[in-house]
Amino acid sequence: MHVDHLVFAAGPAGLKAEAERLGELLGAEFKDGGFHPRFGTRNHILPLADDRYLEVVEVLEHPAADKALFGQAVRVRTEMGGGWLSWVLSVEDIIPFGERVQRTPVDGSRHFPDGRLLEWKQVGIKGLLADPQLPYFLQWTSQDHSVLPSALPGDIDLLEIDIAGSRPRIEEWIGQELGEEFDGVKLNFTAPNGQPGMDAVTFNTPNKGIVRI
Repeated sequence: MHVDHLVFAAGPAGLKAEAERLGELLGAEFKDGGFHPRFGTRNHILPLADDRYLEVVEVLEHPAADKALFGQAVRVRTEMGGGWLSWVLSVEDIIPFGERVQRTPVDGSRHFPDGRLLEWKQVGIKGLLADPQLPYFLQWTSQDHSVLPSALPGDIDLLEIDIAGSRPRIEEWIGQELGEEFDGVKLNFTAPNGQPGMDAVTFNTPNKGIVRI
């Protein structure tokens, strides 16, 4: 189980402005990641070290966005002003995780601006909607490894994730103890002051040093 990527929902200023703002804070430039036809969303991505990446996502006025749970989750967070939406765990076989959360994994895909197609399966978005501290799960299914996010190595380290929530709740959700570090990432838990969820993320960057967003 790998801490694969982090999802940040764009605020009222929109996807491009949010990616530029975060890129300035981190001293790096986001890339246009393309369109999610099944979810009614689009994103910009920033490759990180250790086969991870940071995704800024925006919901579109698209029929899929009203039907897909992921599109609904992005819309909810954007209407709250934007901000951290979720952390995502990649797994080799998603079937047991679908059984664990009692949901059927759904197919996801993203079309790059140059026409290439990235594909995966994901599950757990309904849990995220109900309890925003929870990660969701994905399994990469693209056979062409050149389209996988890990093919774009980065030099920014993900150090810590601050979560307003409960360590035992997340351990129950993923079926594994977290420890002080999980897959090389420190997880800090605080009691929710309102809705649970991701509070902040700390990075180590070559150009800006330690950055907490």
